[in-house]
Amino acid sequence: MSLWKIALRSIQQRALASTLTGLSMALGVALVVAVLVLYGAISRSFVQGAEGFDMIVGAKGSRLQLVLNTVFHLSSPVENIPWSYYEEFQPGGKFGKQVQVAVPLCLGDNYHDFRVVGTTPKLFEVEYAPARKYAFAAGRNFEHEHYFEAVIGSVAAHSTGLRVGSEFAPSHGVEGDAGHKHDPFQVVGVLAPTGTPNDRAVFVNMEGFYLLEGHAKAEEAGSKTAAVKGAPADGKDHDHEHAHEHREPLPKSQREVTAVLVRSTNALWNPYLFKAINKGQYAQAVSPAVEVHYLFQGIVGNLETLLLVLAVLIVFVAGIGVMVSIYNSMSERRREIAVMRALGANRQTVLAIVLLESILLAAGGGLIGMVLGHAMLGVLGPWVSANTGVSLGFFQFAGDELVLIPGLVVLATLAGLLPAVSAYRTDVAKALAAAP
Repeated sequence: MSLWKIALRSIQQRALASTLTGLSMALGVALVVAVLVLYGAISRSFVQGAEGFDMIVGAKGSRLQLVLNTVFHLSSPVENIPWSYYEEFQPGGKFGKQVQVAVPLCLGDNYHDFRVVGTTPKLFEVEYAPARKYAFAAGRNFEHEHYFEAVIGSVAAHSTGLRVGSEFAPSHGVEGDAGHKHDPFQVVGVLAPTGTPNDRAVFVNMEGFYLLEGHAKAEEAGSKTAAVKGAPADGKDHDHEHAHEHREPLPKSQREVTAVLVRSTNALWNPYLFKAINKGQYAQAVSPAVEVHYLFQGIVGNLETLLLVLAVLIVFVAGIGVMVSIYNSMSERRREIAVMRALGANRQTVLAIVLLESILLAAGGGLIGMVLGHAMLGVLGPWVSANTGVSLGFFQFAGDELVLIPGLVVLATLAGLLPAVSAYRTDVAKALAAAP
């Protein structure tokens, strides 16, 4: 009989203790797997959201806040920049020759806590990540001349129940529905899942966004009432139907944008653009990829490290459990070991059998834990995807998982040394004489 079979028979003889020991190891490994895969999925989601454009141009202030509210639809919007500055990135503008595409964003409203983003149809005509373009699960892109059309992300559509043909009225403000209700938009398209924060956003035609109450910039000669944020530009009340009747676009003098997503014609132009924009008085240029890297290294990465340390400690405690379980069984197995020695097994063979028991318990529990961890992610995946846009599934793996089983073998070997040495030192004569 091989040593592996002898070790397995020994584990089977202590079925209850072995099962509990293996289960503790499985739970620890399942937690490690969940942390690794979840962190990887979140990281990919954030990185993909930041890869579509080389820079974000917005008002001077917090760089991270600018990235959070324009790319990830979090935090409060920064101040606006003049429309005339956005035009500098268009053909014929100051930076026009260095810019491949520039997409404006206007923020300040929400629908059931999902950010409403005023933009142009061009946003959905370019890649949101390298070699990845937007696709529509239903409907189409909104058209420039149809002011009150909207496109909605997959998560927002699932949570709100909006579909092609539905109408919704945004609320003023980035959170809650307590703000002023605006004129309704009609959904003409639902985006296919992208795994980016845009799955949680509602996009409306910027031309319609400007015509909503309180979104027009006050004229320089306007009254104090007109300058108050959220008040109509002319200081008068408007009926909700007014914006639909007024099909003339808002004058450029009354327009502002929250940010501009910029992709340069060549990466070599980026240093020049960053320097030229940041030296000016109106705006700053921020690299979303760099800010996301700092965010993960400084905040999210530390959280992942903490969770991993806790999970590894659980696995380590489970390893101690393996050692204690086998060591406590040594007193019951001294006669068994003595018989093996009497039948010709040497000390090294006994030592190897005990170590193999430890490895089988740890590695077996680890394999079950990996399956359990992925099964948990598979069960929670649809809910997580529907509510956050982060894609999770049973077959989603993290590269660091490859070191789990080898690491468990090393841990099991160390944990099995003490009981193995105890078995190695068993006195055959005394053990047989003490047996009943």
